[in-house]
Amino acid sequence: KTLEACGLPIECHDDVEHLAAGLLARGQVIGWFQGRMEFGPRSLGSRSILANPMLSDTKEVLNARVKHREAFRPFAPACPVERMSEFFDSGVETPFMLKVCPVRPERRHLLPATTHVDGSARLQTVAAAHHPRFHRLLTEFGRLTGVPVLLNTSFNVMGESIVESPVDAIRC
Repeated sequence: KTLEACGLPIECHDDVEHLAAGLLARGQVIGWFQGRMEFGPRSLGSRSILANPMLSDTKEVLNARVKHREAFRPFAPACPVERMSEFFDSGVETPFMLKVCPVRPERRHLLPATTHVDGSARLQTVAAAHHPRFHRLLTEFGRLTGVPVLLNTSFNVMGESIVESPVDAIRC
C-alpha cells in the first residue's frame, strides 16, 4: 500500500533473499526493511543498509553518498554464526554487534570495507533460529560469492533515527 501511495513500482518475488544477494554481489547497496524493528543501539538485519564488503570502495561510497559522514568512519560485518571462525578470530557469538574482534589475517583482503585499520571488526553473528531471513540472505550471498559476510549499517542517514515505517524507508 505504501509503495502504491508513493507512486513506486510494485514487484513481487518468491525469493527476496536470492534477489537481494544477487544485487549485493553485483555491488548494489540496498535498504533492507524486513519484519519487526530491532531494539537496541545497532541495526541487526531488520532495518539495515547492506553492501558488499569485498569491494574496496564500498566504505567510501557509503560514507559519502549514503550516510553523508566522514570518510574514515568504519562499518560492521554480519556473518552467519556457523561460518564466523572462517573469517574472524572470536570464540563467542556476538548477535548484538557490541564486541570487536580480529579479522583473520588471511581473510582481511576479502573484507576491506569492514576491516578497521588495526585489522579488527565490530562483528555481528547471525543465527538462523533467531533471524531466519537475514541468515538466509547472508548464506545466499556466500553461495554466490564464496564470502558469507555483508556490510551492515543502520538504515538511516546522519542525524536521523533508524527508519521505523515503510514511509521512512522510502524517504531515506
